[in-house]
Amino acid sequence: MKVISRASVLLIIAMMFAPPLWAGEVLRILTWHGYADPDWVAEFEREHDVSVEVSFVESDDELWEKLSKNHGENYDIFAANTAELQRYIGQNIVAVLKKNQIPNTKNQLPRFRDTDEIPGINRNGNLYAIPFTYSEMGLIYDKKQFKSPPTSMDALWLPQYKGKIILYDGSNHNFSLTALTLNIENPFQLSREQMNKTVAKLLALREQAPLFYTSPEESVRTFLKNKAALMFANYGNQQLKQLQSLDADIGYIIPKEGALAWLDCWAITVGAKNKTLAEKWINFTLEKSISTALTRRQGLPNTLNPSNLQDKDKIIWLEPSENFALRTQYWDRIRAGKARTSNKRPVKPTA
Repeated sequence: MKVISRASVLLIIAMMFAPPLWAGEVLRILTWHGYADPDWVAEFEREHDVSVEVSFVESDDELWEKLSKNHGENYDIFAANTAELQRYIGQNIVAVLKKNQIPNTKNQLPRFRDTDEIPGINRNGNLYAIPFTYSEMGLIYDKKQFKSPPTSMDALWLPQYKGKIILYDGSNHNFSLTALTLNIENPFQLSREQMNKTVAKLLALREQAPLFYTSPEESVRTFLKNKAALMFANYGNQQLKQLQSLDADIGYIIPKEGALAWLDCWAITVGAKNKTLAEKWINFTLEKSISTALTRRQGLPNTLNPSNLQDKDKIIWLEPSENFALRTQYWDRIRAGKARTSNKRPVKPTA
């Protein structure tokens, strides 16, 4: 019987518990649920012989909180909508991109391929992000509780639905959609007077005793568990598809005021440890198999295939707001039911 030396035993144990040789090459992704599914991540790891760490966020506020610390150096790549990107660019969190490093952009639809014409992703002639997916934000309603489909966002304020409405727990979008119900021409740039009116109406909405959600999955559970009547669908078709898959008797409408719509893009942080690897991830998600899987699984349109975006003439693409921080501050107070506006004019954003 061959005797194994103590040194050999220690070496074997060390090899058993040692990380893979490629463990030093790690891609750190910060994104939304459904944008980095486990099988996609596993495929990318195999193709490039690397490790991928994925962290998920559930609101723009959370995304900003994570990335504004240390200029985003804890992550290599992230997904954000075009309206939010400008403040990341302004705070020097995002790196400049070169489309020729992401060859699959040539397969995108013309409206997404022509990045110079997309507001929010360029500055001073430089490109900072690549479009990935998008959706309008309509209203989902329970057909059993409506004799006819609602037509306006104002349905959220109807007293008969008190305790039966569901809202997205995010500051920026709630201000913009409420401004739309007040017939404010530009819901993204509110004057002092418009801000006061918007806060007052949001406080009235708070009196409706709404339920709140952040992720699509949470919204579906909350809608079904509480037999809700109406929900502001921040994730649009993604939530619609999930509820329909559970045979919920629901409808979906674009309100007469119009629907806010977001365009989510991939961006690389200035602190990315391997920018080339991050570019390969963007290119990977623009492969036909991945983009079509996104649409099939999440119900979200992709940038390679034409979509059935509802009521295109009523779509209002998100723009940067007059003051992200102020909206967040007010929303936190509104959420607690105790907001009051200031007599000072909102400060213009620095980004």
